[in-house]
This record gives sequence, C-alpha cells and structure tokens, in this order.
Amino acid sequence: MTDLVPFTDNYTDLSNQDGFQFEFRCERCGNGFRSAFRRDPRSLGQKLARGVTGLLGGPLAEVGYAADRLLDRGTNSAAKDDALRAATAEIAPNFHQCRGCGDWVCGDGCWNEDIGQCARCSPIAVEELAQLQAEARRRQLQERLESVDLVGNTPLSRQAQPRCPACGAQAGGGKFCAECGSSLVTRRSCTGCGTETQSTGRFCPECGQQFPS
Repeated sequence: MTDLVPFTDNYTDLSNQDGFQFEFRCERCGNGFRSAFRRDPRSLGQKLARGVTGLLGGPLAEVGYAADRLLDRGTNSAAKDDALRAATAEIAPNFHQCRGCGDWVCGDGCWNEDIGQCARCSPIAVEELAQLQAEARRRQLQERLESVDLVGNTPLSRQAQPRCPACGAQAGGGKFCAECGSSLVTRRSCTGCGTETQSTGRFCPECGQQFPS
C-alpha cells in the first residue's frame, strides 16, 4: 500500500473472520472512536465453501482450510487496506493532528481551536486558569489553616488511646469510653516507688522498677 493513511500509530485492529473494524484513540486523553463494522463479502462465500467441503471431506476440505488462511484478518491484504482507508475517512472528523508534537488528538477537549494545536502544547486558557485557581485555593487553605487552632483544650501531653483498653471499642476522644464507660487514661502505679504514671513503657520513669506484665 503506497497511499498515505493517517492514524498509523494509534489504532487497534478489531477485525474478525466476518469483516473489518478499527478503533482509533486520542493520544492525549486516550478516548476511543470505533469505526463502523464493514462486513467482507468474501466471508459469506468462504463460510459456504467451508461448509460444503467439510461435508465432502478429502482434498476439497483442504480448499476450505486454504480459504480460511486467505481470509485471515490478522495479515495485511488489499481488502483490509481498503477497509482501513474507509475507516480513517469515517473517523477523521473526530481528530486533529497537532503541528507542535505531531499527535492525533480528539476535537472534544484535547484540541485548542484558537491556537491550532493540542491542549498539551497550547493549553486552553480557561481550563489552565481553572487549574491554577484550584492550586491557589489549596495553597491558601493550607496557609490559612496553619493559623487556626484545631486542638482546643485537648491534653496533648496525655497518651492518646485510639481504642478503649477495656472493651477495645474505637475511641473518639475524651476521658472515658463511650461504649463501656471505662477510663481511656492508662494509669499505672509503680510497685517500687509508688509513682502513678501514664507511661506505656516497661519500666518506671522515676525509679526504673519494671512494671508487672
């Protein structure tokens, strides 16, 4: 085939034993456009030949098998070339080729009509502005959040207990479990010096005595 056919690097061949079909993809967003299925007139005759020769068997059966190989849609053929040309002509109105990067992109969202390039090479102004505004809002929210007191009166020095030590329920905060009423503050008394501590370690932070396990 010597004719120039576009979309040579962004389509998938969906052809089967009955005919030809191709799916073309936008090289920016990946959206696909599938061409109409074109039935191969030879497939009907091939099926009839396969059925007759299969009944008769013998050397005629080999003719039917050879017909299968001739109509293999996985190989190039004049019929497939014609079908591909027809499919590209059908799909072409949905695509533009960017003169900046050479990619084929869809006209819906990936083509900057004002500039004549894809939205990757020449971003669409309103979309670019919306993205920059979103990034600025996130940055400003983070900066403003730094000055807001989200801790309140939470005792930061007390060991947090994500779960109740008594019943294992998820603790939502506070001093007592909302499920069983047990204290969420783990206090232990050292048997050596009598110091009460909230430490979760194995030894008393005052005298070094090991807590009973």
